[in-house]
Amino acid sequence: MTQPSPGPKLPQDTVAAVQAALGTEHASIWVYGLVSAFLPASFDAPTTAAATAHRARRDAIARLLGGFGVDPEPAKPAYLTPQPVTNQASALAVLVTAEQDATVAWRATLERCDDAEVRKMALEGLTAAAVQAVKWRKLAGILPLTPAQPGLG
Repeated sequence: MTQPSPGPKLPQDTVAAVQAALGTEHASIWVYGLVSAFLPASFDAPTTAAATAHRARRDAIARLLGGFGVDPEPAKPAYLTPQPVTNQASALAVLVTAEQDATVAWRATLERCDDAEVRKMALEGLTAAAVQAVKWRKLAGILPLTPAQPGLG
């Protein structure tokens, strides 16, 4: 009897980049939970929608990695924000940071992969995070609304 052949493998630099992007998705989900305490109820729908999108990407990444025989990195119990979140303005600023961090991670993934499925996921993640960052910048009154090249930092 022959053994089934192992599934396709991803290069280690691609795995590292995807795991880093997964880390930003975990962190984004955590941030959305944090800021809910500092934003008025009028923000409930957009923050819930954005957090749901990050959860869906997190779950898709876990499935993708599992398909390549890679265990996805778990979420950390907590994350550090660049500045304390104490009010609506600081909550919106940390949302912008979380989305910007995701654009950087997804762009880095695009630069480190050849697999079509991984590239598609990375492009979708980059695009979604860049669009969401623009929405939060607009609500926060942060200009410019978008960097010239999202994902460069």
